[in-house]
Amino acid sequence: MAPAQRTSAMRISTVNVDGQRLRVAIQPGRGHGQPLLLLNGIGANLELFQPFVDALDGIETIRIDLPGAGGSPAPARLLRFPGLAQLVARALARLGYETVDVLGISWGGALAQQFAYQHPDRCRRLILVSTGTGAIMVPGRLSALLALASPRRYRDPVYMASIAGPLYGGRLRSEPEVARRFAREVRAGDAGGYYRQLLAGFGWTSIHWLHRLRQPTLILAGRDDPIVPAINGRIMAYLIPSSTLHIFDDGHLGLVTSAAELAPIVRTFLTDREGGTPCH
Repeated sequence: MAPAQRTSAMRISTVNVDGQRLRVAIQPGRGHGQPLLLLNGIGANLELFQPFVDALDGIETIRIDLPGAGGSPAPARLLRFPGLAQLVARALARLGYETVDVLGISWGGALAQQFAYQHPDRCRRLILVSTGTGAIMVPGRLSALLALASPRRYRDPVYMASIAGPLYGGRLRSEPEVARRFAREVRAGDAGGYYRQLLAGFGWTSIHWLHRLRQPTLILAGRDDPIVPAINGRIMAYLIPSSTLHIFDDGHLGLVTSAAELAPIVRTFLTDREGGTPCH
């Protein structure tokens, strides 16, 4: 099936969960394993996952614009990661999903950890991409972290294209057209929602309970990631009992810019009967 056909099959709707409207996209699969819930980075809209979703080819996916991002309005009150994990669980129930596999990238990877810990019966397998353990982790470059403090890159495509290389690293450093294409796919959300997402993770860390996770876990870390250095992937792989670590030659957004390479790795992990081989 051609990528254009797969994209056209995507169903976009809005669900209301306890007064919070959430924009949701469901991409039908072909019965290969559990549906895969995708949790995006801070302020990022669900369309940015599309190259990866197309490359998965056959896995049903659920994408949610989290409050304040894309087409979902900011929450009426600040939701920390436990509250967001509960909101996601209720959204899945509203959509009719009992158990899912979960993939989170960057800020969404932290939320994925929280969801797997808080709702172990709802999460079968876990995939953590370009993410770390929160407040207690090896920090990225100061210039990259300062850029993340503002939603300007989502509101100004020219600015996004100009900083994408040093901010995200990997292919975006050497392939400016890829950076410009990525910038065109960005859909700015609510500015206040962006800052609420920042505050959702303020002071949060998973480092003291990662050893309790029992889901088979795949960890993907970019070798050239200015935001979350790859050493954080090694730390999580050491702490999570049943984990597999794969370091790839790209940057923070490798899941998108290297989708053709990483999607088969994810697909194999999700469909393998044993859920991957532990790395220790």
